[in-house]
Amino acid sequence: MGNSPVKQHIDTAQKTGACQLSKLGIKEFPEDLYQLTKNLRTLDLSENKLHGLPQQIGNFTSLKSLILNNNKLENLPAEIGNLKKLETLSVENNHITSVPSSISNLTNLRTVNLSSNHITVFPADLSKLRQLDALNLSRNGITTIPESVSSCQAIEINLNQNQVSVLPESVSKCPRLKVLRLEENCLEISAFTPQIMKHSQIALLAIEGNVFDFKQFNNLDGYEEYMERFTATKKKFN
Repeated sequence: MGNSPVKQHIDTAQKTGACQLSKLGIKEFPEDLYQLTKNLRTLDLSENKLHGLPQQIGNFTSLKSLILNNNKLENLPAEIGNLKKLETLSVENNHITSVPSSISNLTNLRTVNLSSNHITVFPADLSKLRQLDALNLSRNGITTIPESVSSCQAIEINLNQNQVSVLPESVSKCPRLKVLRLEENCLEISAFTPQIMKHSQIALLAIEGNVFDFKQFNNLDGYEEYMERFTATKKKFN
């Protein structure tokens, strides 16, 4: 590639294992990057004009962090499932409608950011990630959360600014879920059943901007149990 700033960054990455290629107006995946398939650990291609990723992205088997925010990506190739060492995947503000099922192969993935895309269904394959800590799906068009969310390992799930109208009771079975963000959705007060309020691990429900008021929430069956978890967690971090 004749783009000298790109070449300079790739030369640096040969030594450091980290390649910063944000804000360079890149429209296609730089071919020069293929020199780094074995030793590149961090790749930041954010704020460019990428419409897609090549299948060869799966060859970057040492990658731990892949940042693709603010591009024009419409999908992720199935080969992304080959990045077995990946810990952080951030694809905020693109045109993604779904994620490939192969994402469930990313057994070391801890942080997934898919906010500000065009996703309408909670990607069930993300619930198979055993190391997942944080999942950001805010600012999409999600209307449906599958029952399989019960196996999601995330400590925090952010679903702010979607169109969720039904909360499956299986969310109460998420083994590590402490924070569930549901601001600006379409939830009625009946979504917060006694099962969710009493028997989940959730210690923080962010629920502003739905179709009920806080007085109704404060009167829910299970509110006291929820507040016990909330208070205990707050004390823990103070």
